Amino acid sequence: MDLYARDLGQLEFRRLCGGNNNEDGEGESCVEIAPIPGAGDAFALRDSKRPDAGTLRFTRSELEAFQSATI
Repeated sequence: MDLYARDLGQLEFRRLCGGNNNEDGEGESCVEIAPIPGAGDAFALRDSKRPDAGTLRFTRSELEAFQSATI
């Protein structure tokens, strides 16, 4: 399934934050995530500070593999 071929329409993104975004420890790193309608276990992910910069798309298994590799 090509997730980038799907029209995202108006998604309701949820904000997820954690960690610091700079060396002095000020500020949080945040992303926004939303399920992709009609795509089963697939999600759209974007930068919370720059939502117009583009949206990445992942399956649940891809997100879980990323989480396992980064923790």
